[in-house]
Amino acid sequence: MKSLSTPSQPEIISLRNDTKASRQRIKQQNRKAALVFWCFAGPLILGLTVFFYIPIIWAVVLSFANARATLTPTGFVGFQNYIDMFKDSAFTSSLGTFLLFALFIVPTTFAASLGMALLVNSVKKAQGFFRSVFFLPTACSYVLASAVWRMGIFSGTDSGLANTVLHLFHLNSFDWITTPTPPWFWLVLVTVRLWLQVGIYMIIFVAGLQEIPRELYEASYVDGAKKGWETFRAITFPLLRNASISVLLLNIIAAFQAFDEFYNIMFGGNLSLARPPLVYIYQVAMFNQDFGHGSAGALILTIIIIAFTLLQGRFLGFGKKD
Repeated sequence: MKSLSTPSQPEIISLRNDTKASRQRIKQQNRKAALVFWCFAGPLILGLTVFFYIPIIWAVVLSFANARATLTPTGFVGFQNYIDMFKDSAFTSSLGTFLLFALFIVPTTFAASLGMALLVNSVKKAQGFFRSVFFLPTACSYVLASAVWRMGIFSGTDSGLANTVLHLFHLNSFDWITTPTPPWFWLVLVTVRLWLQVGIYMIIFVAGLQEIPRELYEASYVDGAKKGWETFRAITFPLLRNASISVLLLNIIAAFQAFDEFYNIMFGGNLSLARPPLVYIYQVAMFNQDFGHGSAGALILTIIIIAFTLLQGRFLGFGKKD
């Protein structure tokens, strides 16, 4: 049995040198790892800071200030900009326009995307092809689609596609966009949004459908359940709860943020017929050069979206286990 002895002086010096060298290697590795991290994450963080966080902070500052024809506050007014926006009948009317648009687009998009998902999921062959075909319109620009809808399909002239179809049934042409009564412009706005976004929500429902175990359907058939509405009501739809809530939340947020189709289709004296909040805020900030009231309106809309999303998610139980 060896006896324990005190290390000699050279051994102590060697151990200290090894420890020092090991620490230096660890520091070098940490510096390299930090350098690699900042090389990849640095541009993203810089972009978010410059184009996202700083504008948000500055918008908050402007919302409490008088800023007309300048992005520099010329005097702080407290909550007066917010009070003015709530008193502005045009702003409250734009919120009413959102509610009306949401009543049209949310249930229509939900039903259409769910129906398409059920059809695509039931296909045995070329399922990927049909998913791609229905998803493809989501890659189209809202501005381009709005131009096609306004100048091609619902142009209001005899050469427009919609009026051409009406002529086949010996019906008169319609001025789809500029006529306030009946409000056919809602058909134009809803159909273009439906065509543009139904594909992405279909993908969400397809993903939810593929997560449902096939054994549940087989067990239900053994117990005497019939294919179709009975299994959809008892099995499919309840297990699509999280997917359904996600689609509803995204739909409501997208309706709040409606801008491109309204601005590009209704532009030219018709915006007063259907003007959502973002379009009105854009007009206040850009056309009137009133950045204080525009920033206040944008923050009011942001708070409404956040509050509505949280309340809806809590009410519908988003995130709970099936």
